[in-house]
Amino acid sequence: MRIVILDGFTADPGDLSWEELEALGDVTVYERTTSDKTVQRASDAEIVLTNKVVLDKDVIAQLPKLKYIGVLATGYNVVDVEAAHEHGIMVTNVPAYSTESVAQMVFAHLLTVTNRTEHYAIQNRAGVWNRSKDFCYWDTTLTELAGKTFGIVGLGNIGQRVAEIALAFGMKVKALSSKDVLPRGIEKVSLEELLSTVEILSLHCPLTESTRHLINRESLQLMKPTAILINTGRGPLVDEQAVADALAEGRLAAFCADVLSMEPPAADNPLLQQPNAYITPHIAWATTEARVRLIKVAVENIRCFLSGNPQNVV
Repeated sequence: MRIVILDGFTADPGDLSWEELEALGDVTVYERTTSDKTVQRASDAEIVLTNKVVLDKDVIAQLPKLKYIGVLATGYNVVDVEAAHEHGIMVTNVPAYSTESVAQMVFAHLLTVTNRTEHYAIQNRAGVWNRSKDFCYWDTTLTELAGKTFGIVGLGNIGQRVAEIALAFGMKVKALSSKDVLPRGIEKVSLEELLSTVEILSLHCPLTESTRHLINRESLQLMKPTAILINTGRGPLVDEQAVADALAEGRLAAFCADVLSMEPPAADNPLLQQPNAYITPHIAWATTEARVRLIKVAVENIRCFLSGNPQNVV
Protein backbone atom coordinates (compact mmCIF):
# COMPACT_ATOMS: atom_id res chain seq x y z
CA MET A 1 0.00 0.00 0.00
CA ARG A 2 1.16 3.52 -0.83
CA ILE A 3 0.57 5.60 2.31
CA VAL A 4 0.92 9.39 2.43
CA ILE A 5 0.81 11.53 5.56
CA LEU A 6 0.01 15.07 4.48
CA ASP A 7 0.83 16.93 7.69
CA GLY A 8 2.73 14.76 10.12
CA PHE A 9 4.73 17.44 11.94
CA THR A 10 2.30 18.31 14.73
CA ALA A 11 1.75 14.66 15.70
CA ASP A 12 5.45 13.87 15.39
CA PRO A 13 7.82 16.85 15.25
CA GLY A 14 10.72 14.44 15.59
CA ASP A 15 10.38 12.90 19.03
CA LEU A 16 8.21 9.93 18.01
CA SER A 17 8.23 7.48 15.09
CA TRP A 18 6.11 6.22 12.19
CA GLU A 19 7.98 2.89 12.27
CA GLU A 20 4.89 0.77 12.94
CA LEU A 21 3.12 2.40 10.00
CA GLU A 22 6.09 1.78 7.73
CA ALA A 23 5.62 -1.96 8.33
CA LEU A 24 2.23 -1.71 6.58
CA GLY A 25 3.27 -0.07 3.33
CA ASP A 26 5.37 2.46 1.43
CA VAL A 27 5.10 5.55 3.62
CA THR A 28 5.82 9.17 2.67
CA VAL A 29 5.58 11.75 5.43
CA TYR A 30 5.19 15.45 4.65
CA GLU A 31 5.59 17.84 7.55
CA ARG A 32 3.00 20.23 6.08
CA THR A 33 0.98 20.40 2.88
CA THR A 34 -0.58 23.53 1.42
CA SER A 35 -3.90 23.27 -0.42
CA ASP A 36 -2.28 23.73 -3.83
CA LYS A 37 -0.09 20.65 -3.29
CA THR A 38 -2.64 18.28 -1.76
CA VAL A 39 -3.72 16.54 -4.97
CA GLN A 40 -0.18 16.24 -6.28
CA ARG A 41 1.13 14.66 -3.09
CA ALA A 42 -1.83 12.30 -2.63
CA SER A 43 -2.32 11.36 -6.29
CA ASP A 44 -0.66 7.93 -6.09
CA ALA A 45 -1.78 7.11 -2.55
CA GLU A 46 -4.23 4.41 -1.61
CA ILE A 47 -4.15 5.55 2.02
CA VAL A 48 -3.94 9.19 3.12
CA LEU A 49 -3.57 10.47 6.67
CA THR A 50 -4.45 14.07 7.47
CA ASN A 51 -4.74 16.23 10.54
CA LYS A 52 -5.68 19.69 9.26
CA VAL A 53 -5.22 19.37 5.49
CA VAL A 54 -8.66 19.64 3.93
CA LEU A 55 -9.90 16.81 1.71
CA ASP A 56 -13.06 18.26 0.23
CA LYS A 57 -15.26 17.04 -2.59
CA ASP A 58 -13.11 18.53 -5.34
CA VAL A 59 -9.88 17.09 -3.94
CA ILE A 60 -11.38 13.64 -3.39
CA ALA A 61 -12.68 13.56 -6.98
CA GLN A 62 -9.09 13.97 -8.22
CA LEU A 63 -7.76 10.99 -6.24
CA PRO A 64 -9.04 7.86 -8.06
CA LYS A 65 -6.56 5.51 -6.34
CA LEU A 66 -7.61 6.54 -2.85
CA LYS A 67 -9.25 3.83 -0.74
CA TYR A 68 -8.85 5.14 2.81
CA ILE A 69 -8.60 8.46 4.66
CA GLY A 70 -7.39 8.40 8.24
CA VAL A 71 -7.91 11.56 10.27
CA LEU A 72 -5.15 12.13 12.82
CA ALA A 73 -7.61 13.67 15.25
CA THR A 74 -11.00 13.08 16.83
CA GLY A 75 -12.81 15.75 14.83
CA TYR A 76 -13.11 14.96 11.12
CA ASN A 77 -14.60 18.15 9.69
CA VAL A 78 -11.57 18.51 7.38
CA VAL A 79 -12.91 15.61 5.30
CA ASP A 80 -16.04 15.65 3.15
CA VAL A 81 -17.20 12.30 4.48
CA GLU A 82 -20.22 12.13 2.16
CA ALA A 83 -18.03 12.65 -0.91
CA ALA A 84 -15.59 10.04 0.36
CA HIS A 85 -18.35 7.50 0.78
CA GLU A 86 -19.66 8.27 -2.72
CA HIS A 87 -16.23 7.32 -4.06
CA GLY A 88 -16.04 4.17 -1.95
CA ILE A 89 -13.41 5.62 0.37
CA MET A 90 -13.41 4.66 4.04
CA VAL A 91 -12.84 7.41 6.62
CA THR A 92 -11.66 6.81 10.17
CA ASN A 93 -10.75 9.01 13.12
CA VAL A 94 -9.00 8.61 16.48
CA PRO A 95 -11.53 9.08 19.28
CA ALA A 96 -10.76 9.87 22.92
CA TYR A 97 -6.97 9.74 22.65
CA SER A 98 -6.54 13.17 24.27
CA THR A 99 -9.17 13.01 27.02
CA GLU A 100 -6.73 12.98 29.94
CA SER A 101 -4.46 15.61 28.41
CA VAL A 102 -7.23 18.07 27.58
CA ALA A 103 -8.82 17.65 31.01
CA GLN A 104 -5.42 18.32 32.55
CA MET A 105 -5.06 21.51 30.49
CA VAL A 106 -8.43 22.77 31.75
CA PHE A 107 -7.09 22.71 35.29
CA ALA A 108 -3.67 24.00 34.28
CA HIS A 109 -5.48 27.08 32.97
CA LEU A 110 -7.75 27.31 35.99
CA LEU A 111 -4.86 27.06 38.45
CA THR A 112 -2.94 29.66 36.45
CA VAL A 113 -5.73 32.10 37.26
CA THR A 114 -6.34 31.07 40.87
CA ASN A 115 -2.75 30.49 42.01
CA ARG A 116 -0.59 32.42 39.51
CA THR A 117 2.42 30.14 39.92
CA GLU A 118 4.11 31.31 36.73
CA HIS A 119 3.65 34.95 37.74
CA TYR A 120 5.47 34.37 41.02
CA ALA A 121 8.16 32.22 39.44
CA ILE A 122 8.96 35.01 36.96
CA GLN A 123 8.96 37.65 39.71
CA ASN A 124 11.26 35.67 41.93
CA ARG A 125 13.78 35.05 39.19
CA ALA A 126 14.02 38.85 39.23
CA GLY A 127 14.63 38.91 42.98
CA VAL A 128 11.24 40.12 44.25
CA TRP A 129 11.08 37.60 47.10
CA ASN A 130 14.67 38.37 48.09
CA ARG A 131 13.59 41.95 48.75
CA SER A 132 10.48 41.02 50.75
CA LYS A 133 10.21 42.34 54.32
CA ASP A 134 8.25 39.22 55.31
CA PHE A 135 8.72 35.48 54.88
CA CYS A 136 6.08 35.57 52.13
CA TYR A 137 4.33 38.04 49.86
CA TRP A 138 1.53 38.08 47.32
CA ASP A 139 0.34 40.78 44.96
CA THR A 140 -2.54 38.87 43.34
CA THR A 141 -5.74 37.41 44.71
CA LEU A 142 -5.29 33.74 45.63
CA THR A 143 -8.44 31.65 45.36
CA GLU A 144 -9.40 28.28 46.83
CA LEU A 145 -11.40 26.04 44.49
CA ALA A 146 -13.16 23.89 47.10
CA GLY A 147 -16.78 24.90 47.43
CA LYS A 148 -16.90 26.81 44.14
CA THR A 149 -19.43 25.91 41.45
CA PHE A 150 -17.94 24.51 38.26
CA GLY A 151 -20.11 24.54 35.14
CA ILE A 152 -19.65 22.33 32.09
CA VAL A 153 -21.25 22.58 28.66
CA GLY A 154 -21.18 19.11 27.10
CA LEU A 155 -20.59 15.81 28.90
CA GLY A 156 -18.72 13.72 26.38
CA ASN A 157 -15.50 11.92 27.28
CA ILE A 158 -13.61 15.10 28.09
CA GLY A 159 -16.50 16.86 29.82
CA GLN A 160 -17.09 13.89 32.12
CA ARG A 161 -13.39 13.63 32.99
CA VAL A 162 -13.28 17.35 33.77
CA ALA A 163 -16.32 16.89 36.01
CA GLU A 164 -14.59 14.08 37.92
CA ILE A 165 -11.54 16.26 38.54
CA ALA A 166 -13.68 19.22 39.61
CA LEU A 167 -15.47 17.00 42.11
CA ALA A 168 -12.12 15.78 43.43
CA PHE A 169 -11.18 19.42 44.09
CA GLY A 170 -14.30 19.67 46.25
CA MET A 171 -16.29 21.77 43.80
CA LYS A 172 -19.98 21.59 43.04
CA VAL A 173 -20.58 20.60 39.41
CA LYS A 174 -23.44 21.67 37.17
CA ALA A 175 -23.78 20.75 33.51
CA LEU A 176 -25.72 21.47 30.36
CA SER A 177 -26.07 18.11 28.63
CA SER A 178 -28.36 16.29 26.21
CA LYS A 179 -28.13 13.20 28.41
CA ASP A 180 -31.21 12.37 30.45
CA VAL A 181 -29.31 10.95 33.42
CA LEU A 182 -26.01 12.46 34.53
CA PRO A 183 -23.29 10.78 36.60
CA ARG A 184 -23.51 11.06 40.36
CA GLY A 185 -22.50 14.44 41.71
CA ILE A 186 -23.37 16.39 38.55
CA GLU A 187 -26.51 18.53 38.54
CA LYS A 188 -28.28 18.95 35.21
CA VAL A 189 -29.37 22.56 34.62
CA SER A 190 -30.49 24.88 31.84
CA LEU A 191 -28.06 27.13 29.99
CA GLU A 192 -29.47 30.20 31.72
CA GLU A 193 -29.01 28.70 35.19
CA LEU A 194 -25.53 27.48 34.30
CA LEU A 195 -24.41 30.90 33.11
CA SER A 196 -25.85 32.77 36.05
CA THR A 197 -24.72 30.53 38.93
CA VAL A 198 -21.23 29.18 38.24
CA GLU A 199 -17.85 30.59 39.21
CA ILE A 200 -16.09 28.62 36.47
CA LEU A 201 -17.54 27.65 33.09
CA SER A 202 -15.76 25.13 30.84
CA LEU A 203 -16.84 24.43 27.25
CA HIS A 204 -16.73 20.85 25.92
CA CYS A 205 -19.57 20.70 23.40
CA PRO A 206 -19.25 20.06 19.65
CA LEU A 207 -19.22 23.03 17.30
CA THR A 208 -22.56 23.13 15.48
CA GLU A 209 -24.76 25.88 14.14
CA SER A 210 -26.60 25.93 17.47
CA THR A 211 -23.42 26.17 19.55
CA ARG A 212 -21.50 28.66 17.39
CA HIS A 213 -21.01 31.79 19.53
CA LEU A 214 -22.80 30.09 22.41
CA ILE A 215 -20.90 32.56 24.53
CA ASN A 216 -21.81 36.00 23.19
CA ARG A 217 -22.68 39.47 24.47
CA GLU A 218 -26.06 38.32 25.76
CA SER A 219 -24.83 35.16 27.50
CA LEU A 220 -21.89 37.03 29.04
CA GLN A 221 -24.31 39.45 30.63
CA LEU A 222 -25.78 36.53 32.60
CA MET A 223 -22.43 35.49 34.02
CA LYS A 224 -20.94 36.74 37.28
CA PRO A 225 -18.25 39.41 36.79
CA THR A 226 -16.01 37.22 38.95
CA ALA A 227 -16.47 34.17 36.68
CA ILE A 228 -13.69 32.36 34.84
CA LEU A 229 -14.48 31.11 31.32
CA ILE A 230 -12.46 28.21 29.86
CA ASN A 231 -12.57 27.02 26.25
CA THR A 232 -10.64 23.93 25.20
CA GLY A 233 -13.35 22.84 22.76
CA ARG A 234 -13.55 24.82 19.54
CA GLY A 235 -12.67 28.47 19.04
CA PRO A 236 -15.96 29.59 17.46
CA LEU A 237 -17.92 28.47 20.53
CA VAL A 238 -17.23 32.00 21.78
CA ASP A 239 -17.60 35.44 20.23
CA GLU A 240 -14.02 36.58 20.77
CA GLN A 241 -14.75 40.30 20.48
CA ALA A 242 -17.56 40.01 23.01
CA VAL A 243 -15.27 38.16 25.44
CA ALA A 244 -12.47 40.70 24.96
CA ASP A 245 -14.93 43.54 25.66
CA ALA A 246 -16.22 41.80 28.78
CA LEU A 247 -12.67 41.39 30.07
CA ALA A 248 -11.77 45.01 29.33
CA GLU A 249 -14.92 46.27 31.05
CA GLY A 250 -14.55 44.08 34.14
CA ARG A 251 -17.63 41.98 33.38
CA LEU A 252 -15.60 38.75 33.25
CA ALA A 253 -12.67 37.93 35.54
CA ALA A 254 -10.65 35.74 33.18
CA PHE A 255 -10.80 33.88 29.89
CA CYS A 256 -8.66 30.79 29.38
CA ALA A 257 -8.45 29.20 25.95
CA ASP A 258 -6.43 26.61 24.08
CA VAL A 259 -8.38 27.24 20.86
CA LEU A 260 -9.28 30.32 18.83
CA SER A 261 -11.60 30.90 15.90
CA MET A 262 -8.65 31.20 13.49
CA GLU A 263 -5.42 29.28 14.05
CA PRO A 264 -2.80 30.65 14.00
CA PRO A 265 -4.66 33.80 15.12
CA ALA A 266 -4.47 37.14 13.37
CA ALA A 267 -2.14 39.64 15.02
CA ASP A 268 -5.12 41.89 15.77
CA ASN A 269 -7.17 39.21 17.55
CA PRO A 270 -8.76 41.23 20.38
CA LEU A 271 -8.00 38.60 23.02
CA LEU A 272 -4.23 38.57 22.56
CA GLN A 273 -3.70 41.91 24.27
CA GLN A 274 -6.08 41.37 27.17
CA PRO A 275 -4.11 40.87 30.41
CA ASN A 276 -6.79 38.57 31.84
CA ALA A 277 -6.92 36.37 28.74
CA TYR A 278 -4.73 33.30 29.08
CA ILE A 279 -4.21 31.76 25.64
CA THR A 280 -2.23 28.61 24.83
CA PRO A 281 -1.52 27.62 21.18
CA HIS A 282 -3.84 24.59 20.78
CA ILE A 283 -1.54 22.27 22.72
CA ALA A 284 -3.94 20.57 25.14
CA TRP A 285 -3.91 17.44 22.95
CA ALA A 286 -0.14 17.48 22.40
CA THR A 287 1.34 15.76 25.44
CA THR A 288 3.82 13.05 24.51
CA GLU A 289 1.50 10.41 25.92
CA ALA A 290 -1.51 11.60 23.90
CA ARG A 291 0.50 11.78 20.68
CA VAL A 292 1.81 8.27 21.24
CA ARG A 293 -1.79 7.07 21.61
CA LEU A 294 -2.83 9.03 18.53
CA ILE A 295 -0.24 7.40 16.28
CA LYS A 296 -0.81 3.97 17.81
CA VAL A 297 -4.57 4.09 17.16
CA ALA A 298 -4.12 5.60 13.68
CA VAL A 299 -1.81 2.73 12.75
CA GLU A 300 -4.18 0.17 14.27
CA ASN A 301 -7.05 1.72 12.28
CA ILE A 302 -5.12 1.03 9.07
CA ARG A 303 -4.14 -2.46 10.18
CA CYS A 304 -7.80 -3.27 10.85
CA PHE A 305 -8.83 -1.79 7.50
CA LEU A 306 -6.29 -3.93 5.67
CA SER A 307 -7.47 -7.07 7.50
CA GLY A 308 -11.09 -6.41 6.59
CA ASN A 309 -12.23 -5.55 10.12
CA PRO A 310 -12.29 -1.75 10.14
CA GLN A 311 -12.61 0.24 13.37
CA ASN A 312 -13.37 3.87 14.25
CA VAL A 313 -15.17 4.37 10.95
CA VAL A 314 -17.01 7.69 10.48
